[in-house]
Amino acid sequence: MDPLTGIIFSDLGQASSFMALAWVQDALKECLGYHPFPATLNLRPKAAQDTEIWRRAQNELTGVPLAPAADGFCRARIFRVAITGQGKNAVEGAILLPEVNDYPSDKIEIVAPMQLKIHLAVQDGDQLTLEFLN
Repeated sequence: MDPLTGIIFSDLGQASSFMALAWVQDALKECLGYHPFPATLNLRPKAAQDTEIWRRAQNELTGVPLAPAADGFCRARIFRVAITGQGKNAVEGAILLPEVNDYPSDKIEIVAPMQLKIHLAVQDGDQLTLEFLN
């Protein structure tokens, strides 16, 4: 799968409450090998080719399934990625893709063991490159 470039944007901040749940942290630790920072970083594909890569990844890569451990939550898939931005060395992270019907097709939520904006010294409007690892 080709690397995907996306532009960072802020969203509603709803993921932080989900990411802080103990069962979510435990499930992600089991899946990824680390407890992720309790928030996601949002990207939108930078160009049409990036949108196509994201569409292909969702259709062609299995990812790792994440089943909800509590009622009222959806299933998700996890795609391991290497994240690069602003000339920094790549860090390992993952795309968390909720499996809900109305989830925006151009939204990519990333989790990592650290706060990515600080670690990579990036902000809204900057770009990151994701290389799929699974």
